[in-house]
Amino acid sequence: MTLNRPNWDTYFMEIASLVKERATCMRRKVGAIIVKEKRILTTGYNGAPTGVKHCKEVGCLREKLKIKSGERHELCRGVHAEQNALLQGAKFGVKVGGGILYVTDSPCFICGREIINAGIVRVVYKEGYEDENGIKFMKEAGIEVIKYKGENYEIE
Repeated sequence: MTLNRPNWDTYFMEIASLVKERATCMRRKVGAIIVKEKRILTTGYNGAPTGVKHCKEVGCLREKLKIKSGERHELCRGVHAEQNALLQGAKFGVKVGGGILYVTDSPCFICGREIINAGIVRVVYKEGYEDENGIKFMKEAGIEVIKYKGENYEIE
């Protein structure tokens, strides 16, 4: 009997794509998961911090000010998916160092810095992002950064 199974990158990217459906950002939904030894450690999606109203309820300041995507992140009330995945590890005592980050959009510069210092060793992203400095910075730090090329299956 022959089995068609998704390879690991496809498997984890599909899960990150499902995680993004929880996002509450009005402009872009992003999902992220951190994996180590083929096991999911944490997940994250972009949205307002716990206990704070979502942009859908109070409006998006960046939209109101007509700020382009990839600029002026400090004006956003949302926490990025990558940040939430890293913070989830910190909150629950999960060591993410040495892990792989799967994320539906490439990390911005701010997230890139945090990914570097968290000890993530590989980043797989699905879509590009206006701020390409995050990718450049992570590569400079020696992190393997891969653009996901689409579904790949293993035949067993």
